[in-house]
Amino acid sequence: MVWTLLSGSSASALLAPAAVTAVIAYLLGCFNGSVIVSKYILRDDVRTHGSGNAGLTNFYRCFGGPLTAVVILTDMLKAILAVLFGAWAARHFLLNDPMIATLGKYWAGLFCLLGHIFPCMFHFKGGKGILSGGAMALIIDWRVALVVWGTFFLLAALTKYVSLGSICAGISFPLISLYVYRDPVIVLAALLIGTMVVWQHRGNIRRLLSGTESKFKLHHKSGEGRP
Repeated sequence: MVWTLLSGSSASALLAPAAVTAVIAYLLGCFNGSVIVSKYILRDDVRTHGSGNAGLTNFYRCFGGPLTAVVILTDMLKAILAVLFGAWAARHFLLNDPMIATLGKYWAGLFCLLGHIFPCMFHFKGGKGILSGGAMALIIDWRVALVVWGTFFLLAALTKYVSLGSICAGISFPLISLYVYRDPVIVLAALLIGTMVVWQHRGNIRRLLSGTESKFKLHHKSGEGRP
């Protein structure tokens, strides 16, 4: 158990690396690919178009094009770097134990997602976290990634609702984490991450229930969202 491994350490020994990891992961999360590309390359903030969200789906619907790949790369890379740093910091400053490294991944992932959703450099208005969360899953454990990504793609492909796939992927994250690790501290971190993703989709949930949610299409309206 993670808590048993950590209980032998002093509070000060735990606090410093945890705080540094949280700050670095949060700042990495603040580099929102959708906002950076739309605001500084296209000169047309994505948050002023469509759903007003700074996520990949809204960016694609508003702008489309090859710059979508830049958004994907940015949001995935920052999450990967944050999770890898969390694992390294946990091993280097706490204990060289696989479970501690896993906790470091979840801890860093939690704060990276906070940065993505509430970026301090973009007036705390970011994305919904599904792409960054999926990237975290890839680094955390292949079994976690298989369930999270599989849930997303299966539901999105069958229903054409990206939001439904995202919501169910968020729900599956703590469930598969519980199955794989069975550790209350890790599961708590996973639950917080999954809850944030689902909460960010609360508007989509309302539209899904009312039958007004838009389905995903492999095109965007001509000229929509462009300066």
